[in-house]
Amino acid sequence: MGSISIQGVDEQLTALLKQQAAKARTSVNQFIIDTLKKHVGLEKEKQFSKEYDDLDHLFGSWSEEEFSEIQGTISSERRIDQELWQ
Repeated sequence: MGSISIQGVDEQLTALLKQQAAKARTSVNQFIIDTLKKHVGLEKEKQFSKEYDDLDHLFGSWSEEEFSEIQGTISSERRIDQELWQ
């Protein structure tokens, strides 16, 4: 791995880089590397992190009665049949 030294980084930029790195929960060094890779087109596309919103309209739309019915079904499916496990 190579190293690059960057000169002329003022206090405001330093503070912003530290703030953004903390927000991303990574080191400043790794944040800068990731940012540079994005900028030059070297960042790998995340394969399994795509977010979908096509079912969002269903969120929170169950009545209390529907929720209880579904929860009851889920609970009954989770019961272990002791005869099968002997």
